[in-house]
Amino acid sequence: MSEQPASLATTSTSSNRANLLKALGPGILVACAAVGGSHLVWSTRAGAEFGWSLLGLILLANLLKYPFFLYGQRYTAATGESLLAGYHRQGVAYVWTFLLINILTGTINIAGVAMLSGALLAGYGITGLSVPQLTLLLLCVCALLLLLGHYKILDGLAKIIVTILALSTLAAVLLAIPKAAVPPAGFIAPSPWTLASFAFLISLLGWMPAPVDLSAWSSLWMFSREEQTGHFATPRETSIDFYLGYVATVVLAVLFLALGALVMHGTGAAFSASGIAFSQQLVNLYAETIGGWSRPLILTAAFVTMFSTTLTCVDGYPRSLAACCTLIGDLPRRRFAQLHNLWILIAVGGAALVVLFFVKNLVQMLTFAAVVSFLTSPILAYINLRVMNGANVPPAQRPGPFLSLLSRLGLAFFAVMAAGYVYAEFFAQT
Repeated sequence: MSEQPASLATTSTSSNRANLLKALGPGILVACAAVGGSHLVWSTRAGAEFGWSLLGLILLANLLKYPFFLYGQRYTAATGESLLAGYHRQGVAYVWTFLLINILTGTINIAGVAMLSGALLAGYGITGLSVPQLTLLLLCVCALLLLLGHYKILDGLAKIIVTILALSTLAAVLLAIPKAAVPPAGFIAPSPWTLASFAFLISLLGWMPAPVDLSAWSSLWMFSREEQTGHFATPRETSIDFYLGYVATVVLAVLFLALGALVMHGTGAAFSASGIAFSQQLVNLYAETIGGWSRPLILTAAFVTMFSTTLTCVDGYPRSLAACCTLIGDLPRRRFAQLHNLWILIAVGGAALVVLFFVKNLVQMLTFAAVVSFLTSPILAYINLRVMNGANVPPAQRPGPFLSLLSRLGLAFFAVMAAGYVYAEFFAQT
């Protein structure tokens, strides 16, 4: 049997490595979108209010949502078409369902992350503009960047931002461990396992690690990555990209929980509902452990993270909405770009209206956005599983016994928790 020449083996290895680098991007973009909302806000608040009590629930949420995010990229790598095209194969009603859910969740989620970005921007001492006005300014900047730069600018920013935030958060946690806050004598930690805390748990689950809608984004971003690099990712390359991003979100969720638990839990301090005060408290979590000198750097890291999340959402929601319209109307591919630009303008306009006229409380806004995301998650998760078992998916790429079981457990968990929230919110008080 002849062996492959060493030169050919080296060339093949280099080519594989180059193709893998070309494939990396969509999974990391999902991580970038996830970190801003669920981690900076909900993981940190979970640690500050309940200590380490919710660590298991955070890990469980990441585990149970994992198959549905994986299916977004795996389906596209296996079939060469978007996850939403898979929805269309199952019936146009599924595309309409996704479209209507995303019009609702997209508007409020963009408004929520943009408003936190605006609150962080106000931390630089900007006094001439209110938080809603700063939010509107940032939304306009995001729209302009995407209309001019499209996927390239999004992809470049995400990889840098996730790396910087991960390193700074890890440093803050390590520095916080030796000087962790010591609860006063007689302190009794509140329990998250009460009816009164149920709304908080649903908010945490809604954005942990991200809304299920984002599985469609990573699928669509794969085509944008192909246009950028000239290489369409294989199932193996797609898996590596996905796991890099997803594992990063899990680790960061734990780190943010740790930061809240180590610095704020048991001190009597609580996060404010005011946008500016809330953002200052986030920055103080880092500055109190790393040192006051780091405050400007941490503020910049937090702002850039949230701005990147906002930018990602302003691209992702309109991108998926444009894909839905293209599929429903059976429009030629060239119309997608035009619809994407149109939906960017509509989404930014809708989010701006929400921020300017309907929201006075930042935490209330973020809570509402996270709850709606969770209540719609069983529907989208079910469709993702159905699509991944479609006849057009090669048998080797369909969910195996473990993924199938985990998917069904996730569906049951989402449905039971959603029903529990509806009961607690509307019937338990009567």
